[in-house]
Amino acid sequence: MGLFSMTFAGGSLILIGAWESLSSSSSPPPPPNNHRRFSTITLISAASLSLLFIIDSLLSFFNATSSNDKVGSAVQLQVLAISSLFFMFSLLGSLNFPYPLLNLILLFAFLEEFLLFHLHLKDSDGIENRYYDLMLVPIAICAFSTMIELISPDSGTPKLGRGLGLILQGTWFVQMGFSFFTDLIANNCNLHIKSRGNYTINCKGHMDTHRGGAIAVLMFNCHLAFLVALFCGVFSVFGRRFVAQGDHLKYRPLGAELRRMENQGRFTLDSDSDDGVIDVVKQGDCSSGLRGENGAVELGVNGHGSHSEN
Repeated sequence: MGLFSMTFAGGSLILIGAWESLSSSSSPPPPPNNHRRFSTITLISAASLSLLFIIDSLLSFFNATSSNDKVGSAVQLQVLAISSLFFMFSLLGSLNFPYPLLNLILLFAFLEEFLLFHLHLKDSDGIENRYYDLMLVPIAICAFSTMIELISPDSGTPKLGRGLGLILQGTWFVQMGFSFFTDLIANNCNLHIKSRGNYTINCKGHMDTHRGGAIAVLMFNCHLAFLVALFCGVFSVFGRRFVAQGDHLKYRPLGAELRRMENQGRFTLDSDSDDGVIDVVKQGDCSSGLRGENGAVELGVNGHGSHSEN
């Protein structure tokens, strides 16, 4: 993969992840597990991107074979297997296969992708291995979110996590393309291409290698911080529109319970007097004391009352 391939793949992953994040907050209640479906846009985008990965890996495989590069051909066979899993996921999803089965295929695809970048050590001294190690973070987020979705398919949080993982994976793909195939790589580090899919970046000295790895970690932290800031901004703008309003999000004023208790605290005590006058005791106003309903009895605050007759 060259600069154009990595940039295109990264941009596609960013768009798919953004759609997954926004569609995870849909308010309608989800149907039963076996009748749920992935979004049509997600399935079409995954099918198109995985098909392009299959074509690119085939071209790289034939190029490695003609160059007598056995390592490059073996790596492209792994990429071909991962792309085929994602393509099978999108194809079976369009055929309305059971939702848990689709999630299981997607989980296997992410796990195989994780193993590819974890074992992708063509040259142990190559600075590109630090970039591949950092790629394991968004892939692990996607795999963990898909695993959680298998356990609780009715929750939208795993889908949101997978979307954010795809966005981070896409931005890091773009960063690797510019770092590997332009002059944005660290000083005294050069790209050595053995075949179309097999290349390594070697630095001149030990200090240059450490500096290149430190720059890779710093850039990844910048990508992660940018993603967090972007997510907070988008959520603050579109949160009320896309997030379902559940009972746990309803605001209750702090003084509502106190006001209700005050209203319930006003009570009356009715008693029949000898002359047929009904005395009403009202609590709530201390200065009112005890007053007769027909004006017969009226008690003051100090216990002394004045009697009046109609």
